[in-house]
Amino acid sequence: MPQRGRPRGFDADEALERAAEVFWRQGYEGASVSDLTEAMGINKPSLYAAFGGKEELFRKAVARYAEKDMEYARDAFTQPTAYEVVATLLRGNVIAVTRPDRPLGCLSIQGGVACATENAPIAGFLATSRLAGEGALADRFARAVAEGDLPAHADPVALARFVMIVTEGQAVHAAAGVSREDLRQAAEIALAGFAAASGARLPERAADPAWASSFEQPSAAAFRRPRT
Repeated sequence: MPQRGRPRGFDADEALERAAEVFWRQGYEGASVSDLTEAMGINKPSLYAAFGGKEELFRKAVARYAEKDMEYARDAFTQPTAYEVVATLLRGNVIAVTRPDRPLGCLSIQGGVACATENAPIAGFLATSRLAGEGALADRFARAVAEGDLPAHADPVALARFVMIVTEGQAVHAAAGVSREDLRQAAEIALAGFAAASGARLPERAADPAWASSFEQPSAAAFRRPRT
């Protein structure tokens, strides 16, 4: 009779958090099942019983990452103007890819930077996820055009692609060790470029330095897990 995993006696959310960090640091291909089970504090049968296997675990870890680490993106979509959407997205992205309690960069980028042919579904899954975000941003910009927030000549698809290219590039640079301050400078240049290219209406707070500084991250101590 095949070995079965023990009844779930672990925190599945915490296990996903730990698995996400392994995938984030080592990539999908670089993360062995042994690496994952060691980090998650479970045995191999329990991993398969609870998560279905390595690929399924990765997909669930990415979903967990999107839920917890990309809150800034959801916040961006609630902003009243296209300019504020982009400002919140770019500035929040800088913070997210340089958090001291997380691997540098972005799981959806680092997780599948290089995939062999047999793992093409993983690369495709990540690409589809990113394109879905780009599509949602294009829809938001189309709404801004319809509402008169962006001029009629603005191209929502091209603008969304530009913003996503910037955020994905920032993640790659963060993983390579580029400092938060340098990434922040690049984000502000990109924001100015978006405003110029799109003809976006600037809100009053755009000129307020306090607004930009409000994206500062709390101290590293605020993110440390308590020792057990």
